[in-house]
Amino acid sequence: MIRTEAEYLASRERAAEQSRLLAEQEKQLKAEGLKADQLQRALDPLRTFSAQIDEEIQSYESVKRGKFAELKNLQGMGQMLIGVRIALGLSQRELAERLDVHVSQVSRDERNEYFGITIDRASRILEALGVEIITKVERLPTRAKSA
Repeated sequence: MIRTEAEYLASRERAAEQSRLLAEQEKQLKAEGLKADQLQRALDPLRTFSAQIDEEIQSYESVKRGKFAELKNLQGMGQMLIGVRIALGLSQRELAERLDVHVSQVSRDERNEYFGITIDRASRILEALGVEIITKVERLPTRAKSA
């Protein structure tokens, strides 16, 4: 997950470089006379890596626009906290100041996507960000009982 503007810019550069390398590799392999299926097998790992970078970039851009995935049973809370900070245009340093902690603490927490965060701590972060999460409870469909 891209967490900072610097990581975003570096990812964009990496994506452009990956695209250039992919085109170069494809040209070279075609010149060597590889068949279409051989070419695909040879290039698939590069294409997959390139697609992963592109997906991270698109995800960051979406979060910057304030588009978040829904949480289900609080799964993804850490990514949402990071996303809210990004959408609000706050740096990790600014969030650290609001929380009265060192920036290294926020950086470490975000690198771990707030793994194992307590509800109390998440609440403090949401308050520092000036947002709230609204939840609802839905009953799961009942399963037919076997006789």
